[in-house]
Amino acid sequence: MQQLCKDRVVVITGAGRGLGREYALEFARHGAKVVVNDLGASPDGSEIAAGPAQQVVEEIRAMGGTAVANNDDVADWDGAKRMIQSAIENFGSIDVLVNNAAIIRDRMLVNMEVEDWDAVIRVHLRGTFAPMRHAAAWWRDESKAGRQRAARVINTSSSAGLFGNVGQTCYGAAKAGIACMSNVAATELGRYGVTVNTIYPSGTTRHTEHLIKSGRLNPVVNAVTGFEALDPANVAPLVVWLGSTESADVTGRVFGSRGGRITVAEGWHAGPHIEKPGRWEVAELGALVPDLVRRATPNATLDGVIPAAA
Repeated sequence: MQQLCKDRVVVITGAGRGLGREYALEFARHGAKVVVNDLGASPDGSEIAAGPAQQVVEEIRAMGGTAVANNDDVADWDGAKRMIQSAIENFGSIDVLVNNAAIIRDRMLVNMEVEDWDAVIRVHLRGTFAPMRHAAAWWRDESKAGRQRAARVINTSSSAGLFGNVGQTCYGAAKAGIACMSNVAATELGRYGVTVNTIYPSGTTRHTEHLIKSGRLNPVVNAVTGFEALDPANVAPLVVWLGSTESADVTGRVFGSRGGRITVAEGWHAGPHIEKPGRWEVAELGALVPDLVRRATPNATLDGVIPAAA
């Protein structure tokens, strides 16, 4: 097997279970040296149990790979810096950062507590910003010293953040923010040899169990081939490719991955408009805005599909 990430140093947050674990194992299969970060938190972040990160490290070592564990809180400023530094101290550099750590506290807006909002925003938004900020500073210094890296950042959004989902106000807001932050970072960091892309993955993990139970997510298994569309391992090849040197010309993009399908999301753009040479009067708009909305493309569903016209 061709190892696309031979000797590349990869840091993956939330890599003790689920999607992150699959990313870590696939990067290791492709020759990467992996820093497996995981705080060991419960799905809602309320309980901590050490162990998952080290278990993945042992799996990687058992297959002949190289990895170390890190248990820092990625949303803690100093903790995120220690995590990035652990890659440099153990392996001499950092080439790839995969921000995957997550918690979930779904509530309807009318029932949401501010503590839930703050916790989710902290882990997702700050927990993506802080590691990216510390890694970016190192890449900038390397570039200025004449040692520009072929560096990669892969951040994690969600269909809830891109298209919206009932009961996920704080989660959706955080994931939408990550997609926007990633696109800004892609523009800023390109000069240092860094690409920044985002994924919105689909897979059966602890964070999607409630969606499966409610029927909003269907873990389909092909009766003939046995292929499990929502196996989180299906997402790993895209993430590893984005972390390789082959992806140098791809940046500022948002990719969906589900089963055997990879999608490039198309973001907000200016649609139809009305215009006059001056300020509108409020009374004028009632006859014009509804038609303007009718001419616009409808918002996508949670699957990212544009509804058919009635």
